[in-house]
Amino acid sequence: MQPDRSELLRTLLARRILILDGAMGTMIQRHGLQDADYRGTRFKDHPKELKGNNDLLLLTKPEAIRAIHADYLAAGADIVETNTFNATSISQADYGLEALAYELNVAGAKVAREAADEYSTADKPRFVAGVLGPTSRTASISPDVNDPGFRNVSFDELVAAYTEAVRGLCDGGADLILVETIFDTLNAKAALYAVERHFDAIGRRLPIMISGTITDASGRTLSGQTTEAFWNSLSHARPLSFGLNCALGAKELRQYVEELSRLCDCFVSAHPNAGLPNPLAPTGYDETPEMLAAEIVDWARAGLINIAGGCCGTTPAHIAAIAQALNGIAPRRRAGTDFSLRLSGLEPFNVNEQSLFVNVGERTNVTGSKAFARLILNGQFAEAVAVARAQVGAGAQVIDVNMDEAMLDSKAAMVKFLNLIASEPDIARVPVMVDSSKWEVIEAGLQCLQGKGIVNSISLKEGETKFLEQARKVRRYGAAVIVMAFDEQGQADTLARKTSICRRSYDLLVQNGFPPGDIVFDPNVFAIATGIAEHDNYAVDFIEATRWIRKNLPGAKVSGGISNVSFSFRGNDPVREAIHTVFLYHAIQAGLSMGIVNAGQLGVYEDIPADLRERVEDVVLNRRKSGRPDPAERLIEIAASVKGAAKESTQDLAWREKPVRERLAHAMVKGITDFIVADTEEARLVSARPLDVIEGPLMDGMNVVGDLFGAGKMFLPQVVKSARVMKQAVAHLLPFIEAEKAAGGASAKGKVVMATVKGDVHDIGKNIVGVVLACNNYEVVDLGVMVAADKILAAAREHDADAIGLSGLITPSLEEMAHVASEMQRQGFTQPLLIGGATTSRAHTAIKIAPNYACTTVYVPDASRAVGVVSQLLSEGQSAAYRAEVAADYAKVREQHAQKKGVQLVTLEAARANRFKTVDAAPTKPKALGVQVLANYDLAQLVPCLDWAPFFQTWDLAGSYPAILDDPKVGETARQVFADGQAMLKRIVDEKWLSANGVFGLFPANSVGDDVEIYTDESRRTVRLTWHNLRQQQVRPEGKPNYCLSDFVAPKDSGVADYVGAFAVTAGLGIEKKLAEFAAQHDDYNSILLKALADRLAEAFAEHLHQRVRREFWGYATDEKLTNEELIAEKYRGIRPAAGYPACPDHTEKGPLFALLDATKNAGIQLTESFAMHPAASVSGFYLAHPDARYFAVTKIGRDQLEDYAKRKGMSVAEAERWLAPVL
Repeated sequence: MQPDRSELLRTLLARRILILDGAMGTMIQRHGLQDADYRGTRFKDHPKELKGNNDLLLLTKPEAIRAIHADYLAAGADIVETNTFNATSISQADYGLEALAYELNVAGAKVAREAADEYSTADKPRFVAGVLGPTSRTASISPDVNDPGFRNVSFDELVAAYTEAVRGLCDGGADLILVETIFDTLNAKAALYAVERHFDAIGRRLPIMISGTITDASGRTLSGQTTEAFWNSLSHARPLSFGLNCALGAKELRQYVEELSRLCDCFVSAHPNAGLPNPLAPTGYDETPEMLAAEIVDWARAGLINIAGGCCGTTPAHIAAIAQALNGIAPRRRAGTDFSLRLSGLEPFNVNEQSLFVNVGERTNVTGSKAFARLILNGQFAEAVAVARAQVGAGAQVIDVNMDEAMLDSKAAMVKFLNLIASEPDIARVPVMVDSSKWEVIEAGLQCLQGKGIVNSISLKEGETKFLEQARKVRRYGAAVIVMAFDEQGQADTLARKTSICRRSYDLLVQNGFPPGDIVFDPNVFAIATGIAEHDNYAVDFIEATRWIRKNLPGAKVSGGISNVSFSFRGNDPVREAIHTVFLYHAIQAGLSMGIVNAGQLGVYEDIPADLRERVEDVVLNRRKSGRPDPAERLIEIAASVKGAAKESTQDLAWREKPVRERLAHAMVKGITDFIVADTEEARLVSARPLDVIEGPLMDGMNVVGDLFGAGKMFLPQVVKSARVMKQAVAHLLPFIEAEKAAGGASAKGKVVMATVKGDVHDIGKNIVGVVLACNNYEVVDLGVMVAADKILAAAREHDADAIGLSGLITPSLEEMAHVASEMQRQGFTQPLLIGGATTSRAHTAIKIAPNYACTTVYVPDASRAVGVVSQLLSEGQSAAYRAEVAADYAKVREQHAQKKGVQLVTLEAARANRFKTVDAAPTKPKALGVQVLANYDLAQLVPCLDWAPFFQTWDLAGSYPAILDDPKVGETARQVFADGQAMLKRIVDEKWLSANGVFGLFPANSVGDDVEIYTDESRRTVRLTWHNLRQQQVRPEGKPNYCLSDFVAPKDSGVADYVGAFAVTAGLGIEKKLAEFAAQHDDYNSILLKALADRLAEAFAEHLHQRVRREFWGYATDEKLTNEELIAEKYRGIRPAAGYPACPDHTEKGPLFALLDATKNAGIQLTESFAMHPAASVSGFYLAHPDARYFAVTKIGRDQLEDYAKRKGMSVAEAERWLAPVL
């Protein structure tokens, strides 16, 4: 074996980017070898054809392989790969040469070793990577489409083959092991299992490189995993490096390498193909050495890689060009390690401190579901798979699979079921919990998972040796583990026993290298209310053990089998549901991370009838009051009872007497759809071609609309109605056009690709701009919402766009827009970039976005300017002058910005000294503390609270409401759109087009510096959530404080018991159904009208609920009597600041807020990765009741506050900078 060079390798990687060699197959092809060359004399009479078995050349033409290694080393490669890609017994069996596997691997390592040693110097040592290829079989995919559960290779067979191969590589002198071109992660798991087992046998570890293959633009491996899921699945191997190779060229591979660069706490490697396949090119691939090197050097400058090389189609010339280009560029800095539980199916699922409670589906468990057990026992596996699908569809984020049934071959059933669900992408996307009391069943299950699952469970019941042996195997299979509170004396049934066993287990695991984030404790959920006194405190002990674990065992998570707690009431589902709900309510507050639970047997805590809830809570919390019967008896007392006409308008139809061409133009201008299909058909029948109708009367009408809108004689609502007419007419004509195979439609002025950027769901403004452009004869390709940069730019190329438009509402979208601009620059785009959305501005575009893109970037303030901007940008006569004018204007903006002294800041210490200091000495205690859910709230109650002014702003109609209705310029249009809005609003309410859900909570709270601690109860001992805030840091006028929202909550050390509230409401549930109907009718007008009204209703809900909180639920303003106008003008006491708005500019604070309220479950509102709320018609925030509470703006903060805030939030300064960019 080769001496250990691991530290030398790591030292070099910390200093510079190391160079990997290029393609072996490409170089072998250049030799033009024939079958006889492969055979040599040794295999002259072998019965099978051997041409193409490149690994065999190690025995028959070793000098050719050695020469190729030498060429790559001479080109500058630091690491050469052995020619052993197919040197496993499985792959060699295709040639009838499986017996040669060990010999081939020894020879491969020796040949490479000789070449590397010849070129190695003290200044430039060379290394040999022993290659393990993917084999010709797939462990997680059936080769038979008619039998999805079939596999043509087992995990054990793969392990045996890889063990033989890695033994040969090590014996031949490899410095490190490279598992590469992974297209099936389960194959790679088998390879890594074999590698680690061999390392155990030889008593030392070699560094491991792992490299997967993203097969196409879907961003997934052949077996279906995303890049992050792939990392989560294999990071357990503690690799030296993790990366990607093959299938794609550097340009296509970049985004996935960039993703790994952000995720991996090890070094990152990449060896792409030389572009895409091209049979006419000398190497069979597109890119020359210079082209490939130019792409990879861009990666390096962006800090993405530590190791770079080439795959298919690359040659020594490519490697030389890469080595020269990367010389002197600093290597990527590794990402930090955290305590997240990083699971995966086909997609990643990460659990961290900010995560909400994780619902583990229990219905695929034969011990927990009689129906599922019956299906499995009857061999009805297809129906059993449907149960798993339903679990995932119902919201299970992990599915628990258990086959422990006495009449069942548990091991065979586990394997068959897991293989079947692996073939169902909608199920396989989530991680699996392999659940069994039999270790052989757990191990068989782990051998079926390509993703990172969870083992349920291991424990100390058979002693430390067995415990650690099983833990090492779990780790080796790449899984997390649930550890039961169970030792040699039995299950822990008291708090002291639970904490003692968990501490002992944690120390043993962590000391033996098990990652703390992969440890999930189950402190045992036992049945309560059994009539046995010793059982009465079981729930309390579990809850307190959970709290202790989260506080004392860093990184560890907590889980439990929730349904066990209510076992005494089996047969009485309402009572069981109430017990589960109350138990979870308190356990989650204590830090419960996940639970195996039937979501169908969970209710809403606040919805449980008061008497039942009190009795259940007494049982769960073991509360005993003098003079009352035993809590269990009190619950049993009620358990049995629980078991159990509009004004018609007159139309002027005189225009219907006109010729069809004029009728069409009239309908376009007036937005009348009533007769459009009949008129379009009439026009088609008298036209030579269907296309003539578009290019003639319809285009005439569009031109009139565009002219009137551009002249300010027609307004946005009318334009959108006109677009609806046009769309319906074109939809009628399209089948006829296609039938004639006519090419294209009306000649468009240009093509614009538009999208709401990644992480943002708001699209009303974008949609309106699209309509306006379409009405002015521009072709618009609308990609929708939450669109990643690579998808936007790929679409721009695909459609040959003339311009690209980006939209966004939330502040993180500004950063994403800058990223898109930088990607356009990097990828060589020249099209103009249009920027729009509520948070964008001319100054921000000029200062933050435009500098990232050398070509034109233009801020479009609203829809009315869009046509003018695009027409000037695309006009042959005006474009150059207009672009120069914009560039000069933005340069001036940047110059003025640079010359500004900027906002003068004081130190954070000084700002805090100048805080607002008036404490409300006697805060009103809320009438009811805790979370309350308002499901299917009556929309009619929200209508009186509607603020109509923003509704008109949506349509670019300027003016205050109601004065706008009588405005001499826009009044007529305002009245029409107002009438349409009121008519639709009535239908929304009467026909229940939309549903409104809300959740709010009132909690004990006190401020601690700039943060607000929200407590679980009035004892104020346990912090349920810390609300992090920023303080104004700009120099303030004399006598004016530097405000922070925490100033309006009594300080903890004041002794004053204060309170805060939180809320999340939506009025957008169900909107997709109506929007789909409008889309099918090509009705943009009503689509935008509905979205605008949903937004208004959500804001009205926030206003209405805030009023109820003040008057009823909190009750600090019981006598408040304000008109709707006074409500809109905020004449009341208290404020409701929202995360992402000026007083609280950090959008990430929505995460803890949603966890506090369980807003996704309780209100149906979800957060995107950029913390935008979905549905878009949603509002969330906090309630503050201080008499002097007011809104203010944190406009800019200093570096000292940034670092302090990051430390308080437990995030890196770089991450805090990203989220707080608008105030830096």
